[in-house]
Amino acid sequence: MTDLARLYAQIALLKRGPQDLPASTLLLAITVLGYFTINLVVSLALPGDSGPWLAVLVVDVLFTLAWYVALLQLSRRPERMLQTTTAVFGYRAVLTPISIVSTWLVRRFGEDATWLLPASVAYTVVLVWMIVVNGHVLKAALEFSALYCYALVILEILTGQLVLLALVPLPR
Repeated sequence: MTDLARLYAQIALLKRGPQDLPASTLLLAITVLGYFTINLVVSLALPGDSGPWLAVLVVDVLFTLAWYVALLQLSRRPERMLQTTTAVFGYRAVLTPISIVSTWLVRRFGEDATWLLPASVAYTVVLVWMIVVNGHVLKAALEFSALYCYALVILEILTGQLVLLALVPLPR
């Protein structure tokens, strides 16, 4: 298990890619479960977030699975779906604690002028890094240009946010 975590960390550091993972449905299921569990634990550990984070997490997981199945089918590379999707959930499992904490910091200190800039910079750095890593994974999987892969990642983020807005009611 530590070798797998190390491999996902190497993907997050752009040293490895989806081609370094076995094409295994079981590995994908374990990785998705790990991603879900890490999100759950980190979200529960942070105080004061009473929003619909569990519904958001479920929609995020289902949307990500559907997105990569559709993307790889449309790109005529369905044989790469297991490795690519496993790599995406794997690197996200590694970077999710940082992502959740940076998002929480922006929400927590959004009204505090002293901490808003550092929190926003941290959030932006994490977001950009996740786009870069995801683009790296897509480039290896699709064999498209890096720019095209980054555009696909940004489209995924925007589409995912629209799906969340449509499916998960915002707290009042």
